[in-house]
Amino acid sequence: MADETIFEFLHAEIVNYIITQNEVKNKESKDEDLSDLEYIGFATGFKIIERLTKEMPRFKDELDTMKFICTDFWTAIYKKQIDNLRTNHQGVYVLQDNAFRFLTRISEGRQYLEMAPRYVAFTCGVIRGSLANLGINCLVTAEVQAMPLCKFHIQVQRT
Repeated sequence: MADETIFEFLHAEIVNYIITQNEVKNKESKDEDLSDLEYIGFATGFKIIERLTKEMPRFKDELDTMKFICTDFWTAIYKKQIDNLRTNHQGVYVLQDNAFRFLTRISEGRQYLEMAPRYVAFTCGVIRGSLANLGINCLVTAEVQAMPLCKFHIQVQRT
């Protein structure tokens, strides 16, 4: 329980630090640059997946990899599994978390929806980094229509 709280506080402080640094750099710009948060998440996910899969055999296909991300990987980080995984079997996956950890502490009012991208950018990077380490190049975006539900859209980049 204590390490869960520490993780949430650490995440909140990383978000706060990156947002503050962006405000100092770009005083004229209204747009938030969340690429630094996404990059920190990428590096984190890349390293975590390496530790989790160290003793495991290779995944047989892309769907098997996504199932692992939704179960074991998500449980290792967020202490619960993804609530729903959908795919069109053409490289598009949607992971739905009905009570996303970093959004549950934020009030559910509509005025807070504009702040939601700050709290999901890190996790988009974590997903992208973990899949990159497993050999899947992809684009990850998040959608928050109602707090604390969050959908992560994964578009696999075919070469």
